Amino acid sequence: MALIVPKYICNRFCRLRQSLFAAKQVGMTNVSHKMTSYSETPLADGRRERSRSSRSKIVAAMVDLVGKGDVAPSAARVAEVAGVGLRSVFRHFDDMDELYREMGEVIEAQVMPIILQSPTGATWQEKLFVIADRRAMVFETILPYRISANLKRFQSSYLMQDYRRMLRLESDTIEVHLPVAVKADVAGARGLNVILSFQTWRLLRHDQELPFEDAKAVVRRLLSDALAGMPED
Repeated sequence: MALIVPKYICNRFCRLRQSLFAAKQVGMTNVSHKMTSYSETPLADGRRERSRSSRSKIVAAMVDLVGKGDVAPSAARVAEVAGVGLRSVFRHFDDMDELYREMGEVIEAQVMPIILQSPTGATWQEKLFVIADRRAMVFETILPYRISANLKRFQSSYLMQDYRRMLRLESDTIEVHLPVAVKADVAGARGLNVILSFQTWRLLRHDQELPFEDAKAVVRRLLSDALAGMPED
């Protein structure tokens, strides 16, 4: 049975896909421009292309810095890695919030297809174990970026909204597989969300510094113990 995905998730994913398609179209347009004569290419096109290139370099620098462990890079550091002037960063981005937003969209575009993929399994319990394994991969990928965003979300209304949106996504993509009897056990259903949450993964991997496979084993053990006391269907 196909995964029933909430409308707000579909809309978000569609926007991400449109952004990626637009980026590809930009690349195709550049190839087309090269086929026209130099004299016919407006100077403004060159400026726009340099502007797009600088913006892409700034976002790539932000992604690279956070991915390597600098969870709160300064605008000056981002500019240095991007190879642009500090003024250029704020010419392309009104503030660091906007830069965090674009970084989030880059990372989300990578992992959303995995998140939205319908889990295999003959029973709802088997599907939850598949979700647990997939989330281990996804959470491992986004770990530094979510930590970075969490550090700033109390000073950013956008990041706080995005944080709550991701919590809702985590919950909804579990709840859709739960039988009515399990949903009725509110405490039990919420416990499943805690076990399979990013925060639990962050605690195991970042705070307790467990190796990936050990953290994954802990999640599976917690899930197994929780399911043992729940109805079969």
